[in-house]
Amino acid sequence: MTVHFIGAGPGAPDLLTLRGRDLIAASPVCLYAGSLVPEAILDHCPPGARIVNTAPLDLDAIMAEIETAHAAGHDVARLHSGDLSVWSAMGEQLRRLREKDIPYDVTPGVPSFAAASAALGAELTLPGLAQSVVLTRTPGRASAMPEHETLTNFAQTGATLAIHLSITNLSQVVADLSPHYGADCPVAVVWRASWPDQRILRGTLGDIETRIDGGITRTALILVGPALAQAGFDDSRLYASEYDRRYRPQSAESPWADWQAGDD
Repeated sequence: MTVHFIGAGPGAPDLLTLRGRDLIAASPVCLYAGSLVPEAILDHCPPGARIVNTAPLDLDAIMAEIETAHAAGHDVARLHSGDLSVWSAMGEQLRRLREKDIPYDVTPGVPSFAAASAALGAELTLPGLAQSVVLTRTPGRASAMPEHETLTNFAQTGATLAIHLSITNLSQVVADLSPHYGADCPVAVVWRASWPDQRILRGTLGDIETRIDGGITRTALILVGPALAQAGFDDSRLYASEYDRRYRPQSAESPWADWQAGDD
C-alpha cells in the first residue's frame, strides 16, 4: 500500500501528467482537494473507487481516511492542485505518514506560475532583464511570512516575482514594489490559469489596481517584473552561430563520447 501524492496541475484536466493519471487509475481510494482540483480528473478513478473531497476535512480526518485505506491494503491517490512543492500543505501530511510508517511517494504537477506564464505567452527569464523567478506570497490567515521574506527584500534583486495567494493584498504589493521597480513596471494578473474561465489583466504597478474588479478572487496570481514587457532584452547565446555546442547532440544519434570522457 502506498499513498501517492499527485500534483493535479493548475486546472485544465489535460495538464495532469501521465504518471499521475496512471496512479489515479490504479488506486482504489482517491482523496482530492475539491475546491481546486477539477472534477474531470476524477474520471480516471477506477470503477468503485472511494472518492473523498477533503476540502471540508481537517488533518486528523484526512489521516483517518488514509489509515483506513492502509489497513485494507488499498493504495491512495492524494490529489492536490498545481505542484506539491509549494503551498500544498503536503509537508504536515508526510510528517504524519512517517510517524505511522505508512509508505508514500510524490508525483509532481504543472505549477500555477508556469500555467500563468503560458497563458501570457511569456518567458519569465530574459537575458539582460531577469534570470531569476521568485515564488512568494504575502502574509495570510493560514501562514505568516518569515521575517526576512518580504516583497521589499525580493524586489531589490530585480527578479521576476510570481506572487501567490495575495490578490486581496494588491494595494500592499503595489506599495512595497513600486519604489524598487517603478510605477511603469509591467504587471500581469492571471485568474484561474488554464481553467475555461481564465482571465488575464495586464497593467503596470502604477495602474493595476484600477484594472482589477470584484470578479478577481483568491485564485489569481500576480506577476511583476521588467521581463513581462517581452521587449528590450538581449538574444540568448544559446542559439548564437558561434556558440560552442559540444554538450548538445546535433541529432539523436550523435556521439556523447567526449562529454562522457569529461572533455571540456
